[in-house]
Amino acid sequence: MTNTAGSPAQEPEAGIRLADVGRAFGPTVAVSGVSLTVPLHGHLSIIGPSGCGKSTLLNVISGLDDPNEGTVEVLGATAPKDRLHSCAWMPQRDLLLPWRDVLGNAALALENQGVRRKAARSQVAGLVKRFGLGSFESKLPHQLSGGMRQRVSFLRTLVAGKEVLLLDEPFGALDSITRADLQQWLRSALVDEPRTTVLVTHDVEEALLLGNQVIVLSARPGRVAAQYATDFPAGARRRELLRMPEFTELRDELLARLEEAS
Repeated sequence: MTNTAGSPAQEPEAGIRLADVGRAFGPTVAVSGVSLTVPLHGHLSIIGPSGCGKSTLLNVISGLDDPNEGTVEVLGATAPKDRLHSCAWMPQRDLLLPWRDVLGNAALALENQGVRRKAARSQVAGLVKRFGLGSFESKLPHQLSGGMRQRVSFLRTLVAGKEVLLLDEPFGALDSITRADLQQWLRSALVDEPRTTVLVTHDVEEALLLGNQVIVLSARPGRVAAQYATDFPAGARRRELLRMPEFTELRDELLARLEEAS
């Protein structure tokens, strides 16, 4: 891993770029002077103390909000409607429709784009099996575990066909065992289905497992207090990574940075 204080000589193609972004709500400044670049198909994790503006940055990136200062680009687009067109959002709560089965919930994004229900269900059937949900196709949400529900939620986010995925504490409500399983699963899923991702999390290990960049935001107003790039093996299992000295070293450094930023 490397601290990115020294910028690389050649800037990669950007999926997302923020330059001196600030957002205030009346007299309250949520974020200030935030600059970052996420390469196309790169994975950024954002950590920081509560209330530091992590979710505000997701809103700004997605086009649901616009900054008071600075510029935001998503795949080169700056207009809010164009940024929104390229982004799909996965929140902490799965928000599955209780009357729809697994296939129906996964197909919802396609139906919203005008695909007929039968055709949409047919299109997602293969992915449902790939995501380990094949024997649960006809189950309703209340018949699924929390981890299964989050898999369906992620699949629904993915089949929307958006290049950029915004993940807002997607595993925050799960128990530690299920969360660990889904962290490994999502690492593999993003290898099979490359996307540009931004993950907001309070879990430092999760930030390292799912991001090849990690930024630490300061307490409000959120500013980039530290930024790191990681080079852990993409194919390594979660358990292997947790044992690597360089992983534990960076984890401890990030925890120290969080304490300083709070």
